[in-house]
Amino acid sequence: MIDVTVVGSGPNGLVAAVVAARAGLSVRLLEAESSIGGGVRSAGLTLPGFRHDVCSAVHPAALASPVFRKLGLLDRIEWIVPEASYAHPLDGGRAGIAWRDLDRTARALGGADGRAWRRLIAPLLARQRGVVSFTGSQLLRMPRDPIAAVRFGLRSLEQGTGAWNVRFLGDVAPALFTGVVAHAAGGMPSLASAGAGLLLAMHAHGVGWGFPRGGSQVIADALANELRRLGGEIVTDAPVRSLDDVRGSRAVLLDTSPELLLTADLPAAYRRAIRRYRYGSGVAKVDFALDGPVPWTNPEVGLAPTVHLGGSREQIAAAENAVRRGLQPGVDDLAPRHPYVLATQPTVVDPSRAPAGKHVLWAYTHVPAGSTLDATELVTREVERFAPGFRDLVLASAQRTATDLAAHNANYIGGDIYSGEITLAQFVKRPVVSTAPWRTPVPGVYLCSSATPPGPAVHGMNGWWAAKLALRERFDIG
Repeated sequence: MIDVTVVGSGPNGLVAAVVAARAGLSVRLLEAESSIGGGVRSAGLTLPGFRHDVCSAVHPAALASPVFRKLGLLDRIEWIVPEASYAHPLDGGRAGIAWRDLDRTARALGGADGRAWRRLIAPLLARQRGVVSFTGSQLLRMPRDPIAAVRFGLRSLEQGTGAWNVRFLGDVAPALFTGVVAHAAGGMPSLASAGAGLLLAMHAHGVGWGFPRGGSQVIADALANELRRLGGEIVTDAPVRSLDDVRGSRAVLLDTSPELLLTADLPAAYRRAIRRYRYGSGVAKVDFALDGPVPWTNPEVGLAPTVHLGGSREQIAAAENAVRRGLQPGVDDLAPRHPYVLATQPTVVDPSRAPAGKHVLWAYTHVPAGSTLDATELVTREVERFAPGFRDLVLASAQRTATDLAAHNANYIGGDIYSGEITLAQFVKRPVVSTAPWRTPVPGVYLCSSATPPGPAVHGMNGWWAAKLALRERFDIG
């Protein structure tokens, strides 16, 4: 009999498997696809010699992850930490750059807005371990660093409500911050999105927004190698469609959406809670193989591997709120003209991902759940807005609609890459209200995906918390 079966080989599933194997247990990991990694896969999607990240590309939370540090993952991967964490171009050739150096960023923003940016981020940086601890578990736990929690909470309250424009006077600084807030794919302003943006912005000026050399797949491969070293087994092409498929283990950890639990005999209240769990907007993704670097009007934008497109704070908020209403910016007549586009150009720091002199661009835009939109032209137009001539550099492209993403990864319901809408309510009940939300009513079955605290990002903390709980309750291992 296998002690522990893990379903899903995303970073949370891999972390849970490694934690169990390190405790001396026999572990089998099942992956539905032919390759491991879940949201941290890399593949040749366009032309020979071009390596693209299938889902996540930049990892702000990875370098700050306590569990990655505990497992030694940070030392086994060659991390590239760029000098410019992210950039935000605006019309007229202007741009905001979030340099890793907070003082440099403040000086570039200048005047009152530069000082305001420093006051927004510096107090969090001063207690960043406390902020990571507070945001890395769940809201129902007492924070280890109450001062860090209060500082984080007050800033989330400011930037997540109608007061979000009080701090800044110009348009560059608020746009720079809104670009990271929009990662959360929710309405604006909102407390949950603002909190996610604050955490990302803090990492940008702290540990940095790390890129693993060679692509995101390196993260999955490093964890998989550790699991195999410890005697764990990985089985690919092994879809699990029902909990009946994984009977026989003393513990089962699910790096899946909560939907899989509905195949079991659940208490009525828990079943209702799972059915009420809400999924968010989808994404439509495009990968480009380029004949050269993106010709940004503002050359400094070319120094940042991550670029947020969409214009001003007001334009991005309008675009994200339109998607929340079921409209697609740049497509539907009643929606704003410009969409929000999250782009990464990893070859500006990692030329190994393309042939000599060539580049790759990874980009997605938010779309209504279940959308079948091919976003190639939409994304191309938005890049051209700030980089005229981009279209002429495109050698090939590959696109996936929100529906395509859902078909290739069962966790991405409707194309939601976060496995659940990011709202304050769903940070408290993810997917249920509990002091141990990783535990399910099915004996020995635990949920360890992004649908549990602390939510989405490549940090492995969901798998860590679920595995620790399972080890304690099923095997009496502290």
